Amino acid sequence: MAKFVKDHYGKILIPMVTPFREDDSVDYEKAAALAEFIVQRKKGDTLVLSGTTGEFHTMNFDERVKLFETVKNKVGGRIPLIAGVGAASTIETIKLAKKAEELGFETVMIVAPYYAKPNQEEFYRHFMRVAESVSLNILLYNIPIFVGANLDPATVGRLAKQPNIVGIKEEAELNPKQITAFLNATPEDFIIYNGDDTMILEAYAQGGEKRIGGVISGASHVIGELIRAMIDDFLAGKIQVAAEQQRKIYPLLKIMGQNNRTNPVALWKEALRMYGFDAGYPRGPLSRGTKEEVENVRKVMVSLNLLK
Repeated sequence: MAKFVKDHYGKILIPMVTPFREDDSVDYEKAAALAEFIVQRKKGDTLVLSGTTGEFHTMNFDERVKLFETVKNKVGGRIPLIAGVGAASTIETIKLAKKAEELGFETVMIVAPYYAKPNQEEFYRHFMRVAESVSLNILLYNIPIFVGANLDPATVGRLAKQPNIVGIKEEAELNPKQITAFLNATPEDFIIYNGDDTMILEAYAQGGEKRIGGVISGASHVIGELIRAMIDDFLAGKIQVAAEQQRKIYPLLKIMGQNNRTNPVALWKEALRMYGFDAGYPRGPLSRGTKEEVENVRKVMVSLNLLK
């Protein structure tokens, strides 16, 4: 197992959207082109494949593996890659993790199993079974809004004793101080990634540069440069400058959830299209943005000088 070094993955990890065609099939050619676009534009430091923004939950095993292969073949030597291998069942999670290991990935991210609403002991057994089946570095992924249950700090503390469970992505907005609870429950080399673009500065304020790895940021497909500048200013002690930048980008982050869209991916794909890259369509049941939604997104992008 390669040692997990957070600096290798950088501060901005992009959970890459998965382009789908209008008939709901995966557009692998477009996925490779999007990975290239992100690398060329230096939007982020690492790509996370098959995450929530990648609509992994609508993809089958073979589609996810082919996505791993496609992106790795295209940009694997030029940007670090993390494979999202979480699934509803432990057995499929293990199979995906083993496949990622076979393909040469060093780190995987594993979402807490969804739909089952596991209790804490079930969470623990799930992650431990996966961790013991591979030699990969593992990032836990806590997102109660989709899973229906929270991965509690005490459970994360138990899991952190397993050598290859090295960090966690926390979807922070609904429980902002849980990052501090995770920090207190885990060793000093256990890394916390903020999974919510609205909470970047709040995460760093709790854990500092030592314990916070950065942000796993869907918004960075488009505004990676702005987010990087905000983080750099904050860590350089330019608190007011960073705060003003957060206020500036906040309307764009929030407009992606208009009309009760819990997963903002459909509107980020619309934003990418306006920005100059066609990242395809969401896969059903998610739907394309309406004319009104797209216009609302366009207006905010114009205000950020992303469009004219």
